[in-house]
Amino acid sequence: MIDTVKTALTRSEATLWQDALGAVSLAVILIGALHLPSLI
Repeated sequence: MIDTVKTALTRSEATLWQDALGAVSLAVILIGALHLPSLI
């Protein structure tokens, strides 16, 4: 199982940073949307 994970990470290394950036941006949007009602 560990070999499978290593293989998957090796193959997707190019898109790993893009996926991480997308996840962070979604989290920022969610937090911003949750705090928006308190600002109005």
